[in-house]
Amino acid sequence: MTPNLQQSMLEAIEKELQRQIARLDQPRTKLFHEMLTYHMGWTGDGAGSLATGKRIRPLLTLLTCASSFDENRSGGNGSGNNWLHACSAAAAIELIHNFSLVHDDIQDNSGLRRGRRTIWVKWGAPMAINVGDALFVIANQAILDLAEYYPAEVVVKAAGILNENCLDLTRGQFMDMSYEERKDLNLNDYWPMIGGKTSALLSACTHIGALLGYANNAKLEAYRLFGYHLGLAFQVQDDILGIWGDEHVTGKSAASDLVEGKNSLPVLFALEKNAGFAERWRRGPIEANEITKVSAQLEYEGAREYAEKMAEAQTRKALEYLKQAGPHGEAGEAMLGLANMLLKRKQ
Repeated sequence: MTPNLQQSMLEAIEKELQRQIARLDQPRTKLFHEMLTYHMGWTGDGAGSLATGKRIRPLLTLLTCASSFDENRSGGNGSGNNWLHACSAAAAIELIHNFSLVHDDIQDNSGLRRGRRTIWVKWGAPMAINVGDALFVIANQAILDLAEYYPAEVVVKAAGILNENCLDLTRGQFMDMSYEERKDLNLNDYWPMIGGKTSALLSACTHIGALLGYANNAKLEAYRLFGYHLGLAFQVQDDILGIWGDEHVTGKSAASDLVEGKNSLPVLFALEKNAGFAERWRRGPIEANEITKVSAQLEYEGAREYAEKMAEAQTRKALEYLKQAGPHGEAGEAMLGLANMLLKRKQ
């Protein structure tokens, strides 16, 4: 991706996010507004680029829009910078992502996010729930702002895609939380969970982006499936890094996933094998001082190799669907670059 295009998109995304969240910048809700700006990484201790995150989802949305844009189908509604018209949709998706993070932090009892105190730690769980709710509502207001540039039927379809994927997001979160107490899980339980938790929103990025680029039905479906399998590959890689990742690169302890008892893909694979790892896992929580031995046992039983093969398979699917979608121009090159970065990441 050229620095100029990337920078232009990221600046537009940040500007639109701030405009949307300013809905709460009123005399009686100044602190409420501050809570949202803090979570988004703009204000408070540690504010800055590390606190905001990479804005991958809105960037993916705008790149999809630009790389799929069809002037003939747009009816003249657009130009070389047509992605600017899609900024409110990109902001909506990022706001949904952040709504889920605020609630996840409460559900997971997480004290830190990106090295800063989480909303619930700083202001209490009741206030944090309200912050998450506000982000969700503003996201739905943002998607409707597309009406300034797009026909009503396109806006309604975009809003429908967003909300259907939000429902999938909650389905995935439900499965993730409900799995914590279960001892009968297998590999078939894994894919629907991550399909909701991780793939749904990435699928929404590419689906909505292509819709706003006036892509035809075949390309719409190819872009949607690209985002979906991108999410699956991304999550499997995350599972691998959560056990065998280099702590100096990932910035978090590789012990955390095993200590926290996450039903990741390597764990479920080994549980189905019902060998030494499964026996230890079922005896109770893994202690930090056991991590080296337990992760080595997992690898010995083939769990790492299996997970890496699954990540490679999903990567191939994602890139094949991207090829079918046929992204074009500078944004198309940037899409491929972003996809390769996400699919070959080390952190």
